[in-house]
Amino acid sequence: MIRKLPILMLFMLASFCSSYFFSSIAQAQRIQTEFDVRLIAEGLQFPWGMAFMPDGNMLVTERIGQLRIITPDGRVSAPVKGVPAVFVQQQGGLLDVALDPEFPKNRLIYLSYAEPEGHKASTAVARAELVDGRLEKLHVIFRQLPKTEGGVHFGSRLAFAPDGNLFITLGDRGDYMDEAQQLGNHIGKMIRIRPDGSVPADNPFVNDPKAKPEIWSYGHRSVQGAAIHPKTGELWIHEHGPKGGDEINIPQPGKNYGWPKASYGTHYNMVPIKDEHAGQGFEEPIHYWTPSIAPSGMVFYTGNQFPGWRGSLFVGALAGRHVSRLPTDGKKILGEEQLLTNTVRFRDVEQGPDGALYLLTDEENGKLLRITPKH
Repeated sequence: MIRKLPILMLFMLASFCSSYFFSSIAQAQRIQTEFDVRLIAEGLQFPWGMAFMPDGNMLVTERIGQLRIITPDGRVSAPVKGVPAVFVQQQGGLLDVALDPEFPKNRLIYLSYAEPEGHKASTAVARAELVDGRLEKLHVIFRQLPKTEGGVHFGSRLAFAPDGNLFITLGDRGDYMDEAQQLGNHIGKMIRIRPDGSVPADNPFVNDPKAKPEIWSYGHRSVQGAAIHPKTGELWIHEHGPKGGDEINIPQPGKNYGWPKASYGTHYNMVPIKDEHAGQGFEEPIHYWTPSIAPSGMVFYTGNQFPGWRGSLFVGALAGRHVSRLPTDGKKILGEEQLLTNTVRFRDVEQGPDGALYLLTDEENGKLLRITPKH
């Protein structure tokens, strides 16, 4: 059952429905927007990713290894059968979900997850047919190699490009950060494959025998947000920095984004990192956060419910406990407006077919929320 959240319940919603403005650094038109936040569903165990189906229902992953179908009025299904076994430790588990571009015809969905192998794990992507509330013909189309120990930095966002190829975000797996600079593995990389797992002929390293052919770009730390620009068709990503230095990048084929040799943050042991990117031959981020907000999930808003928000990039924040709206112009970030500040960890943000924004909260009693204009 959908309900408008009480004013004093859950996140101090009195502030949710008030006015929000660009910060003074935006140097952009100040826009006043009022909105309501409604609870669609709750009781989700650390939800991570969501995807809207043509019938209006949505698929939502739970990191503990469950996939749910949620109706527009908030009914939550029993766990979908046929989900692969996952490595549920720290940040690992069942992570993102995406629909095939031809989903209405083929019913194919894609799942990213931490795949176990003994005491080791790595990010894997599987696809399967969704049939009557269960998965059939599931097979793995990509595995991050090598598998490593540890339970952090799996990346795992999925994004289909306009040409039909699939981008997969990966992380450096924590203790293996130096491998992000090496092309002979998938650690700390952006991946581009066809929907069946084969490698596009125009991938940048496809003819390099020393490189993994799936690599699109490298030198990444932990990429937990990916979105396709609605006008240019380019992939935008954000990634976690260490102690500060979260970044937004537009990854170009074959380019090096610097981690761990360049960052606007510092290591957790306070060892400094050079913040000079271009001078070391690396790509500069188009935006960064210091201190860190721990971004997670991202989407470009193109809907009709909030005309003043069209073209803005929305990013959830885990450590920041807010949602960031970043107005854009071409490849530039014009400023930043923080919504729902000091509330809860936001794991994912998506635009629904109704033009509303949908949020997943990162908690044991995870919630699906819908943002609509205040009436």
